[in-house]
Amino acid sequence: MAVAYRYVVLTLCTLAFTATMVARLAISPVVPDVTAAFSVSRSAVGLALTGMWAAYALAQFPSGVLADRVGERRVILAAVGTTAVAGLALAVAPTFAVFAVVVVGLGVGAGLHYSVATTFLARQFDDVGRAIGVHVAGGPLAGLVAPVAAAAVAVRYGWRSAMLLGVAVAAPVFLLFRARVRPTEPARPGESMRSRFEFGPLRELLGRPAIRYTTVMAVGGAFCWQATASFLPAFLVGYHGYSAGTAGLLFSTYFVVHGATQPALGGLSDRIGRDAAAAVAFGTGVVGYGTLVAGSGLAVVAAVPLVGVAMSWGAPIQTRFIDHLSEAERTAGFGLVRTVYMVLGSLGSVVVGTLSDVAGWAVAFGVLAALLGAEAALAVGGAVGGRRPAAAAEA
Repeated sequence: MAVAYRYVVLTLCTLAFTATMVARLAISPVVPDVTAAFSVSRSAVGLALTGMWAAYALAQFPSGVLADRVGERRVILAAVGTTAVAGLALAVAPTFAVFAVVVVGLGVGAGLHYSVATTFLARQFDDVGRAIGVHVAGGPLAGLVAPVAAAAVAVRYGWRSAMLLGVAVAAPVFLLFRARVRPTEPARPGESMRSRFEFGPLRELLGRPAIRYTTVMAVGGAFCWQATASFLPAFLVGYHGYSAGTAGLLFSTYFVVHGATQPALGGLSDRIGRDAAAAVAFGTGVVGYGTLVAGSGLAVVAAVPLVGVAMSWGAPIQTRFIDHLSEAERTAGFGLVRTVYMVLGSLGSVVVGTLSDVAGWAVAFGVLAALLGAEAALAVGGAVGGRRPAAAAEA
């Protein structure tokens, strides 16, 4: 029996997201090799990586505007193709200046994918929460595999060979996507791109009560996700005294649970509502982060999967954005809100890092538990207030 076309689209969009993540996550394990090869400081490499993630966040909105002009298929192909080219360029970069510029370019290229693919999938599926959950899981899958693979390749063949992992994944995905996904018609082919960046309409969209409410929840979730991705291993080593190997294993466990629970929470949000599913995620996070701070021994080990569940908040929250955007404004509108909450959420790394230096790990991770407690209360209020998915409201 032939596989339904929508599942082909879902599979290839998820693989495309994985490819863009692999190329970015393959860099971190080889930072010491890069600093040695180019005789630069860790702060210089860190600045380049910050530029990459900032460029990724800022590309979300323009990607939606571009998709409205040329169609989603072309933009996703551009994202995956740029990822492959950037991986090759990183492998042969002759100077650190070139390396840094390419790293930022990788962020721009990779940033073209997610918002566009999400709205593309929203047109293919009625139960969009589950579809978005599957798509989001492509990120944790890359987080589980890419750092380990990059480190192993770098040890045996050198850091430049590790950069080719992005090419090895992105190139075949590009060819598959090009061959199997049909051309898509642009939503607004004749509209000037300049007009889409006028401040008034953007402020109006962000000021809508439903969008503002969802953005607040997304900012809190992104803040915790960024802090967790940056510091969970360091917290386990510095606060609980685990070895680097054990902390790395628990970090991998976090990614496994994070990836596996995205589709489940997305499907749950289709059944019980976006706010109720978000409350489940955030409430689980309160228990998880609280146990990380107050617990010890096996309790800490058990808390890591709870954190993985909590950080799967993206499936119900992102679907909630889709529910409250018209089909005509979804591509650019979702990109706009992604840019806003990702840029604000990126402060999680610097805030938690500073708190850990000034007040200690317990305070730093305690703040994450408290923030998720506020988010859970907000989501419960939304659920009790009757904020249901659009599909449920129309049934």
